[in-house]
Amino acid sequence: MRTLTTTEELEQFCLQAAAHPYVTVDTEFLRERTYYSKLCLIQLAFDGDGETDAVLVDPLASGLSLEPLYDLFRNEAVVKVFHAARQDLEIFWVDAKVFPKPLFDTQVAAMVCGFGEQVGYETLVRKIAKQSLDKSSRFTDWSRRPLSGAQQSYAIADVTHLRVIYEFLSSELAKNGRAHWLAEELEVLTTPATYEIRPQDAWKRVKTRTNSARFLAIVRELAAFRETHAQTNNVPRNRVFKDDALVELASTKPKDTGDLGGSRLLLREARKGAIAEGILGAVQKGLNCPADKMPQPDRSRDKLQVNPALADLLRVLLKAKTETSGVAAKLIAPSADLDAIAAGQRDVAALSGWRKEVFGEDALRLCEGEIALRAKGQNVEVVEL
Repeated sequence: MRTLTTTEELEQFCLQAAAHPYVTVDTEFLRERTYYSKLCLIQLAFDGDGETDAVLVDPLASGLSLEPLYDLFRNEAVVKVFHAARQDLEIFWVDAKVFPKPLFDTQVAAMVCGFGEQVGYETLVRKIAKQSLDKSSRFTDWSRRPLSGAQQSYAIADVTHLRVIYEFLSSELAKNGRAHWLAEELEVLTTPATYEIRPQDAWKRVKTRTNSARFLAIVRELAAFRETHAQTNNVPRNRVFKDDALVELASTKPKDTGDLGGSRLLLREARKGAIAEGILGAVQKGLNCPADKMPQPDRSRDKLQVNPALADLLRVLLKAKTETSGVAAKLIAPSADLDAIAAGQRDVAALSGWRKEVFGEDALRLCEGEIALRAKGQNVEVVEL
């Protein structure tokens, strides 16, 4: 197999790929020691079975520019095929503010075609390509050079089998008329906001047991400082301080470095220098936050007046729809959506787009008393009233 190490080689391959209907893409990267993913390898293949149809690209090679690949990503005459594309797309968006279009994600397509929720690549290779994968190189250090033969074989298999999987799933979508389902699901993957982490919103990911507005104001400022520091220094946020330490700091409200020294959970490196200063400043900012600027927890679901009998009926209806459509229940409507519908809310994902076709329309009719459910043998049927 070939490994491309120059811009000229990459450009030549991408020009070849541009003459084909699709190209399969995968990446290998490291993120354990950095905030942003470190791209270590790119795998590419177009349809065919020749030795030159699939290549490895070494982004760590001196002087190599990925611009020819980004030009291919912008070429809308060629479908770009990934499996579980989110992390790959984040890398390319952060690096060059480019999304591959049109995009085809085989994990999402497989869910739409009834293979279950978040189906793995190995499963699709086994069920569709009728092959097995060598997983021995899965957790290797992809930044080390030279790559071993086993690493190269493992990496290239991620795009060669993907060709068979894509052709099968693309054909299935054409048969079952669900291509627009896939398009709806992929919209979020090609939306810049999906990958733009705003430090001022980082607190929403921190789990706390206290909903005090003042406490949450301190959590917000600590989370914002941590996110900014991690981004600026390209280190994992947990290397700054972990969530449990953040919650402890919001509770103890340290005023000086002496107070930081008494923390049970704070890393030693965070008790001095820039991190310590940032922590103390964030705590003070949270304490001084005006009442009208304090964050408020989302209590909209707490006030739901859920009709438990209707919620149970909706779950039965969802199970019936899952069996007939072959699509995982969680993909159609998570439990929280069912409770929201049973409480009278209508602004939920299960009542829009393709989900409305599969489940939402009948869910609304069930709520309005226009249909009933009955058991017939092993199945549940919808009955018009």
